[in-house]
Amino acid sequence: MMEASILFCRACLVLLATPIYLLSFLGIWQPFCKKIFFPFFLEHFSAIHGKKTKKQKQELFRNLPDFKSPSGELKLLEIGTGCGANFQFYPPGCRVTCTDINPNFQQGLSRSMNKNQHLHYERFLVAAGEDLHEVPSGSVDVVVCTLVLCSVHDVNGTLKEALRVLRPGGAFYFLEHVVADRSSWKYFWQQICYPTWKLVFDGCCLTREIWKNLEQAKFSELNLHHLSIALPWTPIQPHIAGYAVK
Repeated sequence: MMEASILFCRACLVLLATPIYLLSFLGIWQPFCKKIFFPFFLEHFSAIHGKKTKKQKQELFRNLPDFKSPSGELKLLEIGTGCGANFQFYPPGCRVTCTDINPNFQQGLSRSMNKNQHLHYERFLVAAGEDLHEVPSGSVDVVVCTLVLCSVHDVNGTLKEALRVLRPGGAFYFLEHVVADRSSWKYFWQQICYPTWKLVFDGCCLTREIWKNLEQAKFSELNLHHLSIALPWTPIQPHIAGYAVK
C-alpha cells in the first residue's frame, strides 16, 4: 500500500514538472541548470540554510584552529565551495583553496570573498570531489564538505580523495542532509520527491546514508551526530554534522 502511494504521488509530481522533464529529454535542461538556474538557486538557498544552521556551523567549526600545522598556518581545502557560504566561519588568516565541479558560481563566490577578507584565498580549481589530482597528497590541514556528498557521483571516492590530500592528523569537516528514518513521514516525502528533486537540483540525492560511508572510511577518529534543520515543506530536514581525523 505504501509503495503504491509513493508511486502515485511520484507520478503526480512528474506531471507537475512535465516541462522540466521535456527540456531534459531535449537536452536543454542540464546545461541551463548548471549554468543559470542552479547557481542562482544555490546562492539564495545558501542564505536561508545559513541562517538556519548558523549556530550549528559556529559550533562545528569552533575547533578549526586546533588543526593548524606546526608552522602555525591553517591550510583548508573546500570541496564543492559553491558560493562560499562557509567562509564567515573560518578563522582569520586561514589559507583557502576552493574547488567545485561547476565553474558557474563565480559571481556569488566573488561576492562572498569580498565579504570575508579575513581569509587568504589561494586558488579556485574546477574539479570533482572524486578527482582532486591537482592537489598534492598530504598538503592540507583541513578539508570541508557541506551539502556536497548528496550530489557527488561517488561518496566513497570523494572521502578517499579527502583522506589523500589531508596531512596525518588533519581533519575532514562535514554537514550533509541525509535520508530520514524509514518509519517517518519525512522518509515518505523523500521517496515521493526523489526522482524529480534529483533532476531539478542538479543530481542532489535525498536517500543517501552518508554516515555509513563515513563510518567505513579509513579515518582514525569520527565525531558525528544527527540533527534536524528547520526547513519546512522540504525533504532535506534530516542532517548529519561533525568531523573526522586522519
